[in-house]
Amino acid sequence: MYRVLIIDDEEPLREAIQILGDWEGIGVSEVLEATDGKSGLELLRRERFDLVLVDMKMPELGGAELLQIAEQEFPELLMIVISGYNDFEYTRQAIRSKVVDYLLKPVNRTDLNLALRKAAGVLDAKRKRESEFINRNITLNMSLPKLKEKMYLSILERSFKPQSNEAFLPLIGADGAASHFAAGMLRMLNLEQVRRERFHGDRDLLHFAVTNVMNEHSDRQFGAFSFASPKEEREFIAIFTMKDGYEQDAAFLTLHHMKRAASTLKELFGIACAGGLGEPCRDPLALAASFEQAQAAVDNLDLLSLKSGQIAQGSGAQPAPRDNPSLTGRMPQIRSALESGNVNHARSILNEFTGSWQQSEGFTLGEADRALRIFLLQLSEIAAQLDALPPQSSSGKDNALQSLGLSGDFASFGQFAALLNDIFDGYAGGISRKLSGDRSSVLENIKAYIDNHYFEDIKISNFTEQYFLSREYLMKLFKGQYGYGIHEYVQKVRMDKAAALLRDPALKIQDISEMLGYKDKNYFSKAFRNYYDCSPSEFRQQLEGGEK
Repeated sequence: MYRVLIIDDEEPLREAIQILGDWEGIGVSEVLEATDGKSGLELLRRERFDLVLVDMKMPELGGAELLQIAEQEFPELLMIVISGYNDFEYTRQAIRSKVVDYLLKPVNRTDLNLALRKAAGVLDAKRKRESEFINRNITLNMSLPKLKEKMYLSILERSFKPQSNEAFLPLIGADGAASHFAAGMLRMLNLEQVRRERFHGDRDLLHFAVTNVMNEHSDRQFGAFSFASPKEEREFIAIFTMKDGYEQDAAFLTLHHMKRAASTLKELFGIACAGGLGEPCRDPLALAASFEQAQAAVDNLDLLSLKSGQIAQGSGAQPAPRDNPSLTGRMPQIRSALESGNVNHARSILNEFTGSWQQSEGFTLGEADRALRIFLLQLSEIAAQLDALPPQSSSGKDNALQSLGLSGDFASFGQFAALLNDIFDGYAGGISRKLSGDRSSVLENIKAYIDNHYFEDIKISNFTEQYFLSREYLMKLFKGQYGYGIHEYVQKVRMDKAAALLRDPALKIQDISEMLGYKDKNYFSKAFRNYYDCSPSEFRQQLEGGEK
């Protein structure tokens, strides 16, 4: 016998479920209720239940959040979702891989009992241990889709060992059930916008919706299984299997399926995407090569002419290398302009460079991704050296963008160039404010150091390295503040000190030379003559004559 918990803040709905459910017929011994998500979670943590019916919209703790918690804390718990969002019909597809079924309000007797019988069937299967695979899956606290995902990832990463995974080979058709395999990749070009505007920021629900659309229209002959890439936030991996037929048939079906999925995602959710497909293969372990071809196909899509829904077919042939200029070569100029306080000039350098990409023969998605990562990294390094990192700055492309309040969305070259400008503005503002506040104190520190260490071998490079300023910019700032270049000021301090020391007749010129940091008396005398137009001895004689 099974125990069931209904979690819903609407009393009439809880009563309707109690009345309409064929509890005895499906083997339910007890049905309890919770009036909201928070109390329902407390009850789940306190008592054991086999099945939960949960409303998606509740105060304090909503159904979506409760599902996420339950997946972590109660991996074997079966759940049926109830929702009043009748304008979000995709929800049924989006959450099917995570729950037993989805019911739309108002709940009717037929749909409710169909869902309950489905849940009872799963519970019966678990208890009777009808399948070694299901039993092992339960032991691992892993759903079938998650297990398939783990297996496919190990194949794509070339770490899969058939011997130790023999019991699971039928799950992916590697026991001879499938004759052709292929890998594909779909990249969401406006993922952050869609997640914010259509899915209220819920990443998991977005992932469920996308993968279920990509998995639609599978049958016994042709199958598609997709999941979010664990490495790239906006990429989804698809594995295709086909029984019988020819390789050309597999290539046609996978391309047709990917194009239809891209079109459906655009129509239902406004998702703009582009994709790539690898060549079909007969050996499931060859999916790694097919996946690499799919990745390369996406990376080689030309951003200058990119269209939503564009799917490219990859191959084993390597594309001809292009010698597009690298933004790295412009970063010293951009840094110099930022340090001098000329933000507009730094921005013009960036825009001039991005314009050269736009005028090139082609600029791919892969090149755009690499340029974006390098630009973020190098601007972050410049800001870090100048102690001007934005608040909550993070490492990694997506984290760094989020810390700037930006998303990584771009579906055209214009949007990519605009993103680079937004990144520039995010860092340039902080750098400019920091330098404007620090310049006077930096110059004062340098002057004070010279005043107290004039007898040492002072090098400008010491200051440029300490304060992360270019030599030319530092020299310009110092002279503008004090009327002397740094070398000129060191010389002035030494000569002023020399004149003062020469007034003491007890000090020998050799001693004074060493006290001022000159290792050679003759060099000191020459420097003194150049400054005062007389030698140290003559200067001392003039002093003595004046005193008489």
